[in-house]
Amino acid sequence: MTKAANNAKTRWNAAHYKQVKVYVDTDTAAMFKAACESAGASMSNVLSSFMAQYSGLAAKGGKKVLAGAGPFSTKHKRRKLVDAMVGQLELIRDAQEASMDNIPENLRGADAYEAAQESIELMDQAIDLLSTVY
Repeated sequence: MTKAANNAKTRWNAAHYKQVKVYVDTDTAAMFKAACESAGASMSNVLSSFMAQYSGLAAKGGKKVLAGAGPFSTKHKRRKLVDAMVGQLELIRDAQEASMDNIPENLRGADAYEAAQESIELMDQAIDLLSTVY
């Protein structure tokens, strides 16, 4: 894009848009960016859709913003997000198993060990259920 085109776009954006700046923790930002990328949506579009929906504004063209707009608009996008969630849950379960394996032998009969085992079993059930959603 030429310098003149960039300047024109910058002027048009300044006249028609308002920049909103937010601060979020780094983990939230990273997870949001990953979710948007896996859904094939830009972070700007997802946030704009949310803001319009949350404030009750109609989308451009007079159409109401749908709850399923943005990263949830198609079955394919929803399936990708669920698959990403299952992957994250598997990583959490694996970390829980590693933590449980680090519990010394003499404490393996304690409540903490049993709670860790139950957490892993419940996560396995959640993974199985989510894997069958789509």
